[in-house]
Amino acid sequence: MSKIASRIATLSAALAVVAATSTGALAQKKYDTGATDTEIKIGNIMPYSGPASAYGIIGKTQAAYFNKINQEGGINGRKINFISYDDGYSPPKAVEQARKLVESDEVLFIFNSLGTPSNSAIQKYMNEKKVPQLFVATGATKWDDPKNFPWTMGWQPNYQSEGRIYAKYIMKEKPNGKIGILYQNDDYGKDYVKGIKDGLGAKAASMIVAEEPYETSVPTIDSQVVSLKSKGVDIFISITTPKFAAQSIKKVAELQWKPLFILNNVAASIGSVIKPAGFENAQDIISANYGKDATDPQWKNDAGMKNFDAFLQKYFPEANREDGSVAYGYSTAQTMVYVLKACGDDLTRANIMKQAASIKDLQLEMGLPGIKLNTSATDFAPISQLQLQRLKGERWELFGEILSGEIGG
Repeated sequence: MSKIASRIATLSAALAVVAATSTGALAQKKYDTGATDTEIKIGNIMPYSGPASAYGIIGKTQAAYFNKINQEGGINGRKINFISYDDGYSPPKAVEQARKLVESDEVLFIFNSLGTPSNSAIQKYMNEKKVPQLFVATGATKWDDPKNFPWTMGWQPNYQSEGRIYAKYIMKEKPNGKIGILYQNDDYGKDYVKGIKDGLGAKAASMIVAEEPYETSVPTIDSQVVSLKSKGVDIFISITTPKFAAQSIKKVAELQWKPLFILNNVAASIGSVIKPAGFENAQDIISANYGKDATDPQWKNDAGMKNFDAFLQKYFPEANREDGSVAYGYSTAQTMVYVLKACGDDLTRANIMKQAASIKDLQLEMGLPGIKLNTSATDFAPISQLQLQRLKGERWELFGEILSGEIGG
């Protein structure tokens, strides 16, 4: 009898431990607005309409990827509720949509909202509200400022770094060239121009012979391109978004002008820029990349590319895989899922920023081999490396080594 009593006592003690552990586990769950036992509410703002509407595919790809995650059981058992609004690439509209997401929809955070002007317009609001403005879809340098804006973080390499990389290439290939720059007249365009000038150093004043800004409201940038050619420019740098990038390529070809042509990364999509502009018009254009190009046959048997294609086939068959923005949407969504998994059951806004600032050597499936994501409490720039590429035939060919885009690098 005493043996049975002893066993019952042991069992009771064991059950008590289990009960205590379960209660402890429940107690450890921490949520802010937008997170529950069953859901994680994510906000997003994209230009589904307007002058930068070519980027709208990014939001659609992310929605498809989060749907895939949900079909597979969610993140730690929670389904993602992805709420994405159109701002038409208009800063006042972005402010309106951010307020709606935070105050009406009560999202946990805003993820990968697109555009330098739009993100600039909401940055102060997001930081005052202490709501993460995470992995913004713009490479402006200002997103890497954890001291003044601890709730805002970038994702892609910053524009000044990329500009410095182009400057280094120009100094090596054409040190006596005459540079003409076409750029979007806002923080986005000016960031690139600053990087180029910093990279050229003392030679910037003599080498840059003309700068032509454009407003996103204009129908065409043809007159700016004509003006640059007339000034004897033999190095043409196009700092544009897809619509204007395609126009600049077409116009240069139409003028039978043969400068060294440099095109910024965010306008280098085969599907939304090069193909519409005409492959024959884009030969030998120089750009830079940090991700795999889905049109490049060298990745045909790559495991990451196979996973990307399987995702498209099952969850987003209507997507144009030639459009670099699709791979971008896939990679940003994967980064977000990685951070949310790391958060475990502590889905507070503070912990989301903490985990986002603790990424160590993350190699994404569609990232170029060797280009890894790293962040820290003082470094809010996850990707800081690029590789130059040249358009040959119908695809980009990578060349040279992986270059650091870090300031002073």
